Amino acid sequence: MSTQPVPQSPPPDEAVASGRASKGGVALVTTTRADAQARSADGRFVRVVGAALTGTDGDGLPADRFLDREVSWLQFNERVLQLAADPAIPLLERTRYLAIFTSNLDEFFMVRVAGLKRRIATGIAVRSASGLEPREVLEQIGLVAHDLLDQQARIFHDEVRPALEEEGITVVRWEELAPEEQAQLGRIFGEQLFPVLTPLAVDPAHPFPYISGLSLNLAVVLANPKTGKEHFARVKVPPLLPRLLRVHPVPPDSTVDLYHTRFVPLEDVIAAHLSELFPGMEVREHFTFRVTRNEDVEVEEDDAENLLTALEKELTRRRFGPPVRLEVDREIGDRVLDLLVRELDVHPGEVYHLPAPLDLRALHIVADLERSDLHFPAFVARTNVDLAPTESAKARDIFASIRKQDVLLQHPYDSFSTSVQAFIEQAAADPRVLAIKQTLYRTSGDSPIIDALIDAAEAGKQVLAVVEIKARFDEHNNISWARKLERAGVHVVYGIVGLKTHCKLALVVRQEEDGLRRYCHVGTGNYNPKTARLYEDFGLLTDDEQVGTDLSRLFNQLSGLAPRSRFKRLLVAPRSVRRGLLDRIEEQVAREAAEPGSGYIGFKVNSIVDEDIIDGLYRASQAGVEVDVWVRGICALRPGVPGLSDHIRVHSILGRFLEHSRIFLFGRAGAGEAWIGSADMMHRNLDRRVEALVLVDSPKHVEQLRDTMARGMSGDWSHWALTSDGRWRRHHRDDDGAPLPDLQATMIEVHTQRWRKARA
Repeated sequence: MSTQPVPQSPPPDEAVASGRASKGGVALVTTTRADAQARSADGRFVRVVGAALTGTDGDGLPADRFLDREVSWLQFNERVLQLAADPAIPLLERTRYLAIFTSNLDEFFMVRVAGLKRRIATGIAVRSASGLEPREVLEQIGLVAHDLLDQQARIFHDEVRPALEEEGITVVRWEELAPEEQAQLGRIFGEQLFPVLTPLAVDPAHPFPYISGLSLNLAVVLANPKTGKEHFARVKVPPLLPRLLRVHPVPPDSTVDLYHTRFVPLEDVIAAHLSELFPGMEVREHFTFRVTRNEDVEVEEDDAENLLTALEKELTRRRFGPPVRLEVDREIGDRVLDLLVRELDVHPGEVYHLPAPLDLRALHIVADLERSDLHFPAFVARTNVDLAPTESAKARDIFASIRKQDVLLQHPYDSFSTSVQAFIEQAAADPRVLAIKQTLYRTSGDSPIIDALIDAAEAGKQVLAVVEIKARFDEHNNISWARKLERAGVHVVYGIVGLKTHCKLALVVRQEEDGLRRYCHVGTGNYNPKTARLYEDFGLLTDDEQVGTDLSRLFNQLSGLAPRSRFKRLLVAPRSVRRGLLDRIEEQVAREAAEPGSGYIGFKVNSIVDEDIIDGLYRASQAGVEVDVWVRGICALRPGVPGLSDHIRVHSILGRFLEHSRIFLFGRAGAGEAWIGSADMMHRNLDRRVEALVLVDSPKHVEQLRDTMARGMSGDWSHWALTSDGRWRRHHRDDDGAPLPDLQATMIEVHTQRWRKARA
């Protein structure tokens, strides 16, 4: 669950109206004007955001048919917040959702809001597909973001924190500690904190210091006791130290420590010892604040002689991007706030007043506590039954399993380490393997896959790694292990100029008795063993000759010069994914016209924004084709609009795993196609990235994909449904008020039963 606003001035009343959520509920975000004061089904007020246009465009479709993508993203993060507010979810998981909400919003500000501000400043901003001017979008983002942060604070302070205290887990402030506990933390301050802190004064000789993005800081007001003159100083909370310090019982009590855990914010400990940082000065006030900056990397590849070097320089500049948000302690004094606003050059509407502690990413520390009674039930992924149908102490032969049949993997239910990771490791160790080619978008430096590629290169195999070093926020890591691969003799390339390489592909060439055979993996998720335990993804292992030929051609295109490559079982962006999907949508329109009730389209994606794809789905709906869209995050499509999208349903599911797979279904069971791959329905994916979808042709696997889609679109499991007015409604109880089952828990059981049946 591993991915930015500012208001300038209040928008006109007719464009935006708002209401407060009642206690115990989370505000819903919608994109219509008409029902600004309406209540949602569970009685909560909603905030109304968006602009409604009238008339039609050149295609005869309504001009207001697209929802705003930025507001839709905020709605996604609101769904995360609703999980944090749900008392039916284990308490430490609710705590983690609060931390995830903060991380998500940070990235949204750093990229989306920063991008909007940059486009406005440079004069290249244009009206969005939803009909809003960029400044209107920015204003409305700020309004919604303020509401959501207020909601997060209320959920933490009024619901989650008291519930944690009932379980013996407390986040206390300095003044709540006993003298013995304060003395204990005082020793920690002297030994571990004081040596690394750097107090910075502001005066004519010391200009206002640079405040790095997402750093937590103390704004300190000091006074000279002799002259009474006040001074301002800033103390940065060290980012490499735990934000929450564990308070141990004094005297030690192992029994109490086992069942009771107390934390104190690191900034509280620093604040309590400010006099040691400024000896001889009187500490009058101190407040915490946090700045979010524009951290979206821009590198002009066409002008860069060396992309790696250019990116390294850009990452250094990133820390100095302009501010896009200022979070401050709700108790901050006006004089200090005015100073920060002036020196940081932020608009008053970009200031967010929040109760301390700021930056609730710190709650990951609490959520990591080993309290099984407060977490989701333990889950251990099993080996896919097609790779290990029987128990055996003998190492599995992945290649023999693939020769027997194609293998469709669904992580994390199917173990990544015993499938994809084992596939690469076995290829690296097998003397018959001549070459390994792989794309790497996000992974980790200590990944067994990186180690396997290095081992293969050192063993004399031809190893090609197509590395996307511009994977957002992973650039530093990717540069590091790209250089590590190069030093080991791996051929490292950075794909095609002007395009990010986002596809998830691996190709192994092996010498066998009957000649060379190519073994392939095409996936929807990254080659990262850590996130594979948390992200729901599909992957296909196959030795199909046509898939092997297609992958060989695509890797040649990525590493060399093969601009006219054609593919038979792949759709590859930017050339053929959008066109290929639109052609198949039109085929369903024709099929529905010839035989009513035979047309069907099912998309499972992370986001759907592309106007051409959405219009294609609208036309299919107008022709009577049933369209299902399962989207985790952003959705700019309006379902259920009479005459436009009557036959379109949109669902969203969030839970312990991040729904990350992309599935594309066309036609009814027994008479259609199924594709999986890396592409979301967004402009960047379809126009500015190398993406790949593969046709799944095994009837058993097609049925598995259809079953997955049917479950996600069923009303039998907890989900959110998008309405025609752009409002997401949560359905987590049946007509009698009983909780609906969780789909991901069901899928764990489905895969467990499949595994047991194979061994029966």
